[in-house]
Amino acid sequence: MKSISSILAGLLVFLGGCSNAKVENYADKKPAIDIRNYFNGEVEAMGVYIDRAGMADPQFNVKMKGVWKGDSGTLEEHFTYSDGRKDEYRTWSVQFTDDHHFTATAHDVVGIAKGGQYGNAVNMRYVLRVPVKGSSYDISMDDWMYMMDEKTVINRVTMRKFGIKVGELFITFRKK
Repeated sequence: MKSISSILAGLLVFLGGCSNAKVENYADKKPAIDIRNYFNGEVEAMGVYIDRAGMADPQFNVKMKGVWKGDSGTLEEHFTYSDGRKDEYRTWSVQFTDDHHFTATAHDVVGIAKGGQYGNAVNMRYVLRVPVKGSSYDISMDDWMYMMDEKTVINRVTMRKFGIKVGELFITFRKK
């Protein structure tokens, strides 16, 4: 019985250590990003979806345009995919509550996205309704962006359904 207790205690310690990264931990990292500045105007991106088996498909390009008035902004995204899909779009409405925290909505986001920015990092968590063969799935998105230089941001999005990883997106943004 003692060995089962030891195993359970070890498992609890292990699971307790599996906490999510916090965007606040990046506060001193440079170059600092402010999405109100970076996503103001035209930005282009390219990326790839990696499924849970590790297959990289489809690839995609995104043309984006952001417009900001103070702490409120809109970001229009137009997607073209390597599998032939075109003109898919998303328009984000973003509202900052202070210099570090914001909320966002879009037509295919369930509820409200919550985000933060500190130092060179941005994190946004939300549920995206993804169309799949005449149906749709609500996928939890953990979206991390890191500013590399004044024109380049890299992005990694982990996608989960029922807590199980179903894929990732890797995206590179270039400000025009």
